[in-house]
Amino acid sequence: MSKQKKMNNNEYLTERIISLAIEEDVENGDITTNALIPEESVAVAVMIAKKDGVISGLGVAGKVFEKFDPAVEWTPYVKEGQRVVKGEKIAKVRGSFRALLTAERTALNILQRMSGIATATAEYVKELKGTCTKLLDTRKTAPGMRILDKMAVVAGGGANHRMGLWDMALIKDNHIKVAGSISKAVAQVRAFIKPGTRIEVEVTDLKEVSEALKAGADIIMLDNMSTEMMTEAVRLIGSKAKTEASGNMNLKRVREVALAGVDYISVGALTHSVTALDISMNIVPEEKTVPKIL
Repeated sequence: MSKQKKMNNNEYLTERIISLAIEEDVENGDITTNALIPEESVAVAVMIAKKDGVISGLGVAGKVFEKFDPAVEWTPYVKEGQRVVKGEKIAKVRGSFRALLTAERTALNILQRMSGIATATAEYVKELKGTCTKLLDTRKTAPGMRILDKMAVVAGGGANHRMGLWDMALIKDNHIKVAGSISKAVAQVRAFIKPGTRIEVEVTDLKEVSEALKAGADIIMLDNMSTEMMTEAVRLIGSKAKTEASGNMNLKRVREVALAGVDYISVGALTHSVTALDISMNIVPEEKTVPKIL
């Protein structure tokens, strides 16, 4: 049985990302660390948040250290998706001193990026509080890191849109031009895909909304519409299909759009314009157990 079949696809992709990240950073070894740190040395390091935010990527960061020291002790102090404040301890890691220093940058790069995405997502989710609208991500992710980016969105309280081009049909303007119309595009796609696969259609005006409805779209993406037009589109669609608002979405506008009644709002900025959460890793003295005096 292949390695991919022994684990689920998310685990498989995560392993590949970690391996590639290590390969590009370490290659044949950490020459500075190996020159200065004795091979048998053991150390303890603590990761600390340098800004307020939401943490994501703890499990992945732990796996990075395990690649260099299978016996490493990785102890998270917080849970995935938990909000932390500046100065709060996130995790402790104990193991080979060489392993800790060699794995540090890769582990931090992943943890900081994922936490940045989770933090941004949580801000949007907060704006949607009290509405029935769910926040979605997009395919605008870092090449090769999509699974980690989307895991971070979930940690921040959002939900994943399609993972790729393979798990849901999304008919956009260029597809419609090739097919000749929305109706023809939907019919061709439906004849091609497996039963049960959802079809989403991107529309830009109310005429296209009506055509997508008649064609039997499962989800209708209201692309770059004014809030007023979205409100009318939602009224026309009713319960016949799900609605997704997309295009020019930002933190200031999402609540207004949600109040128009859409089921989903997709925001590409969650992943394509992420600001990494600042996290540091510091080597600290190992705590010694003091014998109790009887």
